[in-house]
Amino acid sequence: MKKFLVVIATSLGLINLAGCGTQANHQKTIRIGILQIVQHGSLDAARQGFQTELTHQIKQVHPTWQVQYDYQNAQGDQANLNTMAQQLTLQNSQLLLAIGTPAAQTLARKTNRLPILTTAVTDLKAAGLVHSVQKPETNISGTSDKAPVTKQLQILTSLTKSKKPLGVIYNSSEENSLAQVATAKQYAKTHHLKLKTISVTTTNDIQSALANFTSQISGLYVPTDNLMASAMSIIGKNSQRAQIPVVTGSIEMAQAGGTATYGLNYRDLGKQTAQMAARVILKQQSPATTPVETANHLQLYVNSTNSKLIGINPKTIKQP
Repeated sequence: MKKFLVVIATSLGLINLAGCGTQANHQKTIRIGILQIVQHGSLDAARQGFQTELTHQIKQVHPTWQVQYDYQNAQGDQANLNTMAQQLTLQNSQLLLAIGTPAAQTLARKTNRLPILTTAVTDLKAAGLVHSVQKPETNISGTSDKAPVTKQLQILTSLTKSKKPLGVIYNSSEENSLAQVATAKQYAKTHHLKLKTISVTTTNDIQSALANFTSQISGLYVPTDNLMASAMSIIGKNSQRAQIPVVTGSIEMAQAGGTATYGLNYRDLGKQTAQMAARVILKQQSPATTPVETANHLQLYVNSTNSKLIGINPKTIKQP
């Protein structure tokens, strides 16, 4: 009889242990570290889209799991980036998200062990993050925000009213910008257009740089550049005074002070990145074998208020 009771007690103990294991599994917390280079509309939208979509993706499969985000914003400071990246790599995260090229490069230098996804990075290969877009062969993959520069310049050309050159303002210290400016120069050469460029490295330089520049050009192109995106209100006010159109690299930038664009929506790009993250977390898919993706959808956006202020009927702006 005693032996029988011992067997029952042991069995109940095993059942309880199994129950505890199941309960622990149900209460699992997924930790995601996020490093963002600077705060502005496009990058914020990408982050918000990522968090909303990833939480949704995980809870669809595991309703009781919790998703915890550790968000760090360096506010454009490299020293902050280094410190924050180090902190994030030391935590028990299932995945790291880098928003912006400098954030991605800094995280890449800190760890080759943790899976990293990027968003709002134009060219992951040129940035030294992957060996190829089809097969990264590193601990990094993600989504590219490469803009359709030639189509955006087509819009700008259609909006100009004088024979003055087209203008481009960009951050000379950001690789994303250099790549887009190179494309713009090639487009201008191919189509026999005059192109005038000006570069800055800080927000404080933008106002003074535009003071004389806007009188020398017929329209302004602003690439998807973190510095420029942070200063779109300044750029918008200067362009309105000069009565020239501004075509931007992203929809959020056009909303903040541009005239129009044909481009991507960063919230959607963040959601697309989250779908990649869900495969890494839920299916153990490695970034090393996950191809880099580009934006699924591009669309025409017209800032009606801005276009009217510079004498352009928003209904006349067409998709290239």
